Amino acid sequence: MSRMQRDFTQGPIARSMITFSLPFLLSNILQALYGAVDMLVVGNYADPDPVVSAQILSGVNIGSQITHLVAMMVSGLTISGTVMVGQYVGAKKQKDASETVGTMFTLMAIVGVALMAVMLLSSDLLLRLLNTPPEAFEHAKTYLVICLAGTLFIFGYNAVSSIQRGLGDSVRPLVFVGIACLVNVVLDLWLVKGLGMGAAGAAWATVIAQAISLILAAWYLSRNKFIFDFKLKSFRIQKDKMKLMVKLGIPSSVQSIVVNFSFLVMTSIVNNIGGYTASAAVGVVGKFNSFAILPAVAMSSSVSAFAAQNIGAGLYDRAKKSLWVGIEIAMTISLAVFAAVQIWPEAIIGVFNPDPELIRNGVEYMRTFSFDYLLVPIQFCFNGLIMGAGHTQFTLINASLSSLLLRIPVAILLGSVLGWGLMGVGLAGPAASAAGVCLGAWFIFSERWRKDQTGIKADN
Repeated sequence: MSRMQRDFTQGPIARSMITFSLPFLLSNILQALYGAVDMLVVGNYADPDPVVSAQILSGVNIGSQITHLVAMMVSGLTISGTVMVGQYVGAKKQKDASETVGTMFTLMAIVGVALMAVMLLSSDLLLRLLNTPPEAFEHAKTYLVICLAGTLFIFGYNAVSSIQRGLGDSVRPLVFVGIACLVNVVLDLWLVKGLGMGAAGAAWATVIAQAISLILAAWYLSRNKFIFDFKLKSFRIQKDKMKLMVKLGIPSSVQSIVVNFSFLVMTSIVNNIGGYTASAAVGVVGKFNSFAILPAVAMSSSVSAFAAQNIGAGLYDRAKKSLWVGIEIAMTISLAVFAAVQIWPEAIIGVFNPDPELIRNGVEYMRTFSFDYLLVPIQFCFNGLIMGAGHTQFTLINASLSSLLLRIPVAILLGSVLGWGLMGVGLAGPAASAAGVCLGAWFIFSERWRKDQTGIKADN
């Protein structure tokens, strides 16, 4: 086994998951800094006038949500890559794992180019559909167009990271994203604060940082016995791998699109309720939220990678044990984050922008939305086991029901119809997560997750 792989089919479960998840957690914290640094620098240095900075902040928030949706459109391919590589490694089928990597990279490149072209042509329409405030429209468009131009770099980095998770390697992605984060911080300060480029500076900083990270990762891995050699001849689509990847990946992609679409609808609702100040405030809370849920995200990925290898080896009970270990660890951290948010919301939001109206709106939204932190550790770890087993169709159904039948209707009902404003919109998040937890619990306790979905089994 390569030194870039880790065998999860033996040894202590808790220790293996913690040693895997900690570098991954740190990696995600650094990756979340991309958006947070953009918001911090723009909110504090884009313009001497806090009002103008808030307008630019609103534009960056709206633009970043659309670019995130684009990334989620192909997230299913990366998730299916993690599952397939993990199960092939657990089944000791290295050649199949390598062919899976080549197939995924090739598909990502093709889909990435197509998506980039479509989204660039429809950028104005998307911003209008989101009811982008007039004061923030040009800033949002500038940020969006530049980030879309760097779509392939974002896709490529996410692909490399997902493959390494399937191999059980979480240390090297931490190094690569750490370099990218440092570059992003330096460029943000130079382009936004130093050169006064506003939203454009924040966007260029993000794209350049992602490009450097991907190039360095590919260069390093190709020279250190990685499962894939990065040679041109190896970028080929294997039909059997593509068929399974599409089977597993399309439901995951649709799931991600549905979830992020529901948040875009909430953005539109917020824009109608309070204009650019409310939009900026919700954007700030969203960036903080990207950090707050990271323990749950890290443990979910740990459970998924752990489960994939053990299921590939036929060790279903060991895979299930990883679920409870993951929930326990993630919940412990999330409880502390929830307490901090309830005690110091003004201080947290004030770090991003000193505008009193923005802080007031942010506190109103954060106090109710933060109840989601008590639910996502359970929901995400449930999804980790289910996706590691290859049941991406169920996670799609679960996410669609909770997002479309609860998150959006609750946001409209409480936020607009009943006039609860941002407090009502904030409650839509935990309401959707509660439904997801209930459905996930039913699927796991009924043992339906054990049904084989991939046909990948260890050779006896």
